[in-house]
Amino acid sequence: MSHILPKLQVIKIGGNVIDNPSLLEAFLTDIASIPEAIVLIHGGGKIATEMAKELGINSQMIDGRRVTDSASLRVVTMVYAGWINKSMVAQLQAKHKNAIGFTGPDAGLVISKKRNPTPIDYGWVGDIEHVNAQALSTFIHQGYCPVFAPITADKQGHLLNTNADTMAQAISIALSDFFEVTLTYCFEKNGVLSNPDDDNSVISHINQNSFLELKESGIVTAGMIPKLENALKAISQGVHTVKLCHASQVLNPGGGTLISV
Repeated sequence: MSHILPKLQVIKIGGNVIDNPSLLEAFLTDIASIPEAIVLIHGGGKIATEMAKELGINSQMIDGRRVTDSASLRVVTMVYAGWINKSMVAQLQAKHKNAIGFTGPDAGLVISKKRNPTPIDYGWVGDIEHVNAQALSTFIHQGYCPVFAPITADKQGHLLNTNADTMAQAISIALSDFFEVTLTYCFEKNGVLSNPDDDNSVISHINQNSFLELKESGIVTAGMIPKLENALKAISQGVHTVKLCHASQVLNPGGGTLISV
């Protein structure tokens, strides 16, 4: 008889929701009502860029990705792992969800390596090498709701700014040995849109072939490309369900864009 795995929701919440206190409050209220085990991964939003500006540190972006020099690394660590992470943990605790805040180096949960500086040097940016799913599953089984900030570290002890979408994907794949994982990317759109100006033009299903077609035709562009690449990798490597939806649709199993192999 096959062993039935317990269900787990891995939910990634994007920057534009984090920047909007009322949207975030509504989202966290929904999260707190979910009876299943949850792992939450959050991005950074515009707060890090604003804080850097206040401190007189220039934020450099290449193709929508932040270049993380030493000064920027201090800012994103303070903002992501400090202010945003602890604020979300505190709000979930107030809603009787037993949240615990993590970054990658805590308990060695997510280990990365510094990204190769060629062809583009992104600075202190991490590519994930290992997720300690055994340790993380222990926290989940003890009733905690892990809340991850997108900061990891390498084996030499250097902190690394890490893409939150990729972190959600890697954590989901690693935990698929222990749980039946549903990975949901929540953001400010209703899903993947065929017309970015029409919020109702949601593409209900995307697989590898249709993704390539959408990319070639220019319907899917910019930041949506790596997001979908992460989603497709997750579904192809053991994650049970992957979808992209508006943060307000997190409780709606039928909403958004469903990813299939």
